[in-house]
Amino acid sequence: MKVSSVLHCQRCAPRQRFLLTAFLLTYWHLSTSSQVSIELVPPQVVEGEDVLFLVHKLPENIMSLCWFKGRTFINCGILMYAKNTRVSVMGPMYSSRETLYGNGSLLIHNVSQKDIGFYTLRALNSHGDTVSTSTFLHVNLFLWNCGRLVASAQPSIETLPPIVPDGKDVFVQVRNLPENILGFAWFRGMTQVRKQLIARYIIDEKASFSFGPAYSGRERLYTDGSLLIKNVTQKDAGLYTLGILGTDMKSEEGHVEIQVESLVLKCCNSLTPAKFIVESVPRYAVEGGSILLVVHNLPEGLRSFSWYYSIYTVPAFKIVDYHVIRNITTWSDAYRGRGMVYASGSLLLQDVTEEDARMYTLEILNINNKVERGHVQFYVNKMVTEPFIRITNTTVNARRSVTFSCVSPDIGLSFRWFFNNHNLQPTDRIKLSPSKCGVRIDDVRIEDAGEYECLVMNRAGIGVGSHPVRWP
Repeated sequence: MKVSSVLHCQRCAPRQRFLLTAFLLTYWHLSTSSQVSIELVPPQVVEGEDVLFLVHKLPENIMSLCWFKGRTFINCGILMYAKNTRVSVMGPMYSSRETLYGNGSLLIHNVSQKDIGFYTLRALNSHGDTVSTSTFLHVNLFLWNCGRLVASAQPSIETLPPIVPDGKDVFVQVRNLPENILGFAWFRGMTQVRKQLIARYIIDEKASFSFGPAYSGRERLYTDGSLLIKNVTQKDAGLYTLGILGTDMKSEEGHVEIQVESLVLKCCNSLTPAKFIVESVPRYAVEGGSILLVVHNLPEGLRSFSWYYSIYTVPAFKIVDYHVIRNITTWSDAYRGRGMVYASGSLLLQDVTEEDARMYTLEILNINNKVERGHVQFYVNKMVTEPFIRITNTTVNARRSVTFSCVSPDIGLSFRWFFNNHNLQPTDRIKLSPSKCGVRIDDVRIEDAGEYECLVMNRAGIGVGSHPVRWP
């Protein structure tokens, strides 16, 4: 009875939506009191499948193990196992679908949406010390099988226009958003901190937008991750961060710089730019070609400046140093022979490849030891490969669904769908994947029969369509 009292449960009602909101907002890094870790197998689980919480590096001197549903309040016990007596105790959250193994791993059969949430393993060793670690389980209704997975590539983000005049609108376009995500959020600056949150979008049965402390009322968020900011000012200039959380609980982020061209009236009726800006010429390069990162209005009185192939100005990412006063240039080994730097601050890169398409940082140091930074990004376009459509039919609870996937080996594409030569519009039954590479139609009807076609386009607006497929 003493052991079972540890598993006493109070207020164990599901709070899946609250948990998703909290997880996306804070991007918790689950802390542990040891090196014990939990791996979900498979990492992406669909309703009706089995999932294994595989435990790694559990100490050998463990006396008892206990799994709980939840994280903040450890009071919803599932199963407990005492090694010395080999006795298992079932808790209030046990549903007869769980199996606890001696190595600490937990297997849950036939998962459903009710199983979404945090799970915590607590273990007691022979010295009376407690080891505790948690993980989050998300159960997908289905998985998109087009596009990319989280962490398989980086999202492609660009501003339109690249340099926006003061008072105009800027559209931050996101391409290559991963599929099967819980949601995403936009932040001001380089890091994902609560006070810099602009807005977030959580994808679930009640998909919705919400806004943070950095929201000004001029921002509009789109379901594909893109962001519109109206009537920008010089205060809007700077770095922005897009944070993405996958259903496998892996996260990633992308960055973009909004550059605002602002002219300030000074004496003698002259107009002077408020801050130096950097422009990529051309913005869309071809593989093997050259790209010039042009610096406009570099300040006078500089001591030196440096270029980096990252938003982080650390030595590992340095391309070149230029000491203005001594006229000394120092190149990194990787860029020596394929780059040229100018006294104006501009940088020429030759023989560019897709790997060169990234964010670059110019860091300047003036004679008063004041440091300023500017960022720029360019893109490398390749020929667009003709896509093809893959069709998957499913039946759940006698309700038929069909998924159309537009498959292409290329990245950084935008997708459009056509049904009987007309734009396919999403409805309550017809849903698009985050990147729009997939279309899912639930509870299919006679009017859904016809020809389907997808069109893929790169950043330069060059598009290639698939061959139409007829369904059913």
